[in-house]
Amino acid sequence: MNKIVNAILLFGLVLGIAQAEEEIMPPSLDGATTISAEELIDLVDEHEDLVIIDARKPSDRDKGYIEGSIGLVDTDTTPETLANHIPSTSTPIVFYCNGIKCGRSAKSTNVAVADGYSNIYWFRGGWEEWSSKGYPVAR
Repeated sequence: MNKIVNAILLFGLVLGIAQAEEEIMPPSLDGATTISAEELIDLVDEHEDLVIIDARKPSDRDKGYIEGSIGLVDTDTTPETLANHIPSTSTPIVFYCNGIKCGRSAKSTNVAVADGYSNIYWFRGGWEEWSSKGYPVAR
């Protein structure tokens, strides 16, 4: 009987984790400006020092990414790793991940906000929005 109860509890835990990963992200994050794919293109045109951070797993990035972006998975995003890629806390930064059901870019954005970066953009629609609109991708 204990094996059955343990199996049910384990299944519930796994299901809960899977549902949490599929949670829709909020429309905005404190300390960041939420942008669309078109606004990202405008930012690239406006800021030659713009840094675009792809917070997805390497296996996702291997399928394609926004050209010029830097792969820095959310679990590796720290004040130190951000400083390795971003010249100053006022440099414009865009974070993205897989889309509105992916929390990786939100986590990375929150690290940057907490570390004092002041010019942060969050591309909430991420890879899903970018690729569905047919914008250029790198591999």
